[in-house]
Amino acid sequence: MSNIFDLFKKIESASPLPITHAVVGLGNPGKEYEGTRHNVGFEAIDHIAAASSTRIDRAKFHALVGEATLGGKRVLLIKPQTFMNLSGTAVSEALAFYKLPPENLLVLCDDVSFDPGLFRIRRKGTHGGHNGLRNIISSIGSEDFARIKIGVGKKPRPEYDLADWVLSRPAPADRDAIIARHADMKEAVCLWLNGCIDEAMNRYSK
Repeated sequence: MSNIFDLFKKIESASPLPITHAVVGLGNPGKEYEGTRHNVGFEAIDHIAAASSTRIDRAKFHALVGEATLGGKRVLLIKPQTFMNLSGTAVSEALAFYKLPPENLLVLCDDVSFDPGLFRIRRKGTHGGHNGLRNIISSIGSEDFARIKIGVGKKPRPEYDLADWVLSRPAPADRDAIIARHADMKEAVCLWLNGCIDEAMNRYSK
């Protein structure tokens, strides 16, 4: 009888933790969009996955997904494959499936207000003109989710078309500055997962 109980304990300890949070990197699928400013969310979450010894390569929820343990939490990593303007489709489906509230969601996306190499962490907020965030807010019916806004630089001049800007590729020095902050972004995600978003904001929003 004791051997049966020991077996049950081994099975229980081998079971993965339940998914309690979702971390989403925004971007556009397809080779033609790789390396563009709009895809820095994809690149950041790919780094987080690689640093966690996992991959985001399973098709589900109109997205590519993977699972990782970060900060002691089991997390769903998501790269929507619906194109930026429909990012909310994947996010809403994933949250509904795992019964996660908006407060357990964090989104990584580009931001043209900040220089490359800077990123800002926000507890919640409006879409600020970002179409991916706009669609997520509309799809889940809430602004109450965290986001990491990754600086990609301002338009070179006011009349420059914003869509052309975010769908273009940054200069090598700017790209290097963004990539250099990937490890900090991962640490910020871990702090958020453990309820320490204020510490993350104080430490990394610069």
